Amino acid sequence: MSDTARRVLASLALGAILLAAPGAAEAAPDPESRIETAETWIWPVSGGVRLVAPYVAPAHAYGPGHRGVDIAADIGSEAVAPASGTVAFSGTVVDRPLLTIDHGGGLVTTLEPVLSDLSPGDAVARGDVVGHVTAGGHAAPGSLHLGVRLHGEYVNPLLLLGGVPRAVLLPCC
Repeated sequence: MSDTARRVLASLALGAILLAAPGAAEAAPDPESRIETAETWIWPVSGGVRLVAPYVAPAHAYGPGHRGVDIAADIGSEAVAPASGTVAFSGTVVDRPLLTIDHGGGLVTTLEPVLSDLSPGDAVARGDVVGHVTAGGHAAPGSLHLGVRLHGEYVNPLLLLGGVPRAVLLPCC
């Protein structure tokens, strides 16, 4: 089993343990259960979608993890808005060009590395071209990182894209 597969399984197992623990719902509500959107989200790249790196939830706010998904995308290909919103940021942070879109309702996406001519305050509709994939940052060359925050906390973007079935805990013994 690959290291990535082990990390994903460990992340899922930890999430199941935390959700099953007595009082866990009060202590740490699941932000993913509060996701509500007015429209269906789409992948930010066209063509066949292939994940290069999955979402891996950190054990705590400052723990290691992968707070988004990396999607195969040719350098120079178009990046599109996964949902309607308003550009919150467009520029370079450290070594990575990125674009952040505020979708309202506490949902914010970040696409990187993406070069864009858009400016904060520009409105975008789902499927609008928002920039072009380039190189830089932590995403492997030839991939696009999609991160999603809900009320400031990272969530698995696949939950909005219909790609993650809900876990079902079965009774033991």
